[in-house]
Amino acid sequence: MSVTDSSQPRALLRGPYRHEALLTLPAQEAHVSAARHFAADLLETWSVPASERDSAVLIVDELASNAAQYGRERMTVLLVLDHSTLHIVVSDSGMAVDRRRPDVAPDEHGRGTGIVQCLAQSTEVRQSHGGREVRACLRCSA
Repeated sequence: MSVTDSSQPRALLRGPYRHEALLTLPAQEAHVSAARHFAADLLETWSVPASERDSAVLIVDELASNAAQYGRERMTVLLVLDHSTLHIVVSDSGMAVDRRRPDVAPDEHGRGTGIVQCLAQSTEVRQSHGGREVRACLRCSA
């Protein structure tokens, strides 16, 4: 597990940000709770209000769950707080997946991205040869 907390922006996002932190974990279900706790603790340290923190932690949980399920080797969680927006970027080393899987009952899986889209002001998915990156942005009054 690797964690960095810095005031310097990463190449993933550009701009002068107040806070940013990056967590790298193996892409395994067992590590989703570490991603969730990382986000919750960090956002509390950054004085993000509880209601906004809860939404952000739920987004991290859903995106990390997907990354653990479909990623191969690793997943990363990047949190960047500027003056009015929290950027959540979860990356994994997996390939694109078919959204409709006939072997999985619709009530069991598939609502995570809908939850993220409902909570976030914007979402974006990028696929590359190295993996997938999902970005979600939340307004934040911290």
